Amino acid sequence: MTSRSRREHILHRAGALFASRGVAGTTVREIADDVGILSGSLYHHFESKEAMVDEIISSYLADLRARYQQILDGPDGPDDQLRQLIRASLECAASHPHATEIYQNDANYLRGLPRFGYLKGVAKEVESVWLTVIDAGRRDGTLRSDIDPKTFYRLTRDAVWLTVRWFRPGGKYSLNRLITDCTTLFLDGIAARH
Repeated sequence: MTSRSRREHILHRAGALFASRGVAGTTVREIADDVGILSGSLYHHFESKEAMVDEIISSYLADLRARYQQILDGPDGPDDQLRQLIRASLECAASHPHATEIYQNDANYLRGLPRFGYLKGVAKEVESVWLTVIDAGRRDGTLRSDIDPKTFYRLTRDAVWLTVRWFRPGGKYSLNRLITDCTTLFLDGIAARH
């Protein structure tokens, strides 16, 4: 195994442990045991446990932010942009399941560590993208104006990103079906049309 593939393997296994046990609840020794090396050998690849977490999360957030920026820069109207935000969020969660779960479970803990001070700014940036799209849709009449934008954002955000706790890509219920169901529920509602 090359040094690069060993490093990626360690990150993958560490991500699974952080996602299931929490960052604070996972030790360097447990990560080393899981990948079959001595604890001290991990420091050959990473300066610290926090460095591993940072690399896992920053890759996920970079992907999410790039996709969001593409949507904002695109020609579509707010209702289509909102559908694209839901799609991008679910696709990123499926591509980075451990990072998504770590971020959802441990963001408050991580924000207390100096290395992760940037997370608060990222959270505000993500919220701003959603609220910009929602407000534009309210202004042009494609989205309802009687629902508080922050409430809609928070409900949608939590429902979308927390799918990482139960959705497993590759099963009978596909990622595309999940995306369709989420966008339909959030943008069209669940009430039967008569």
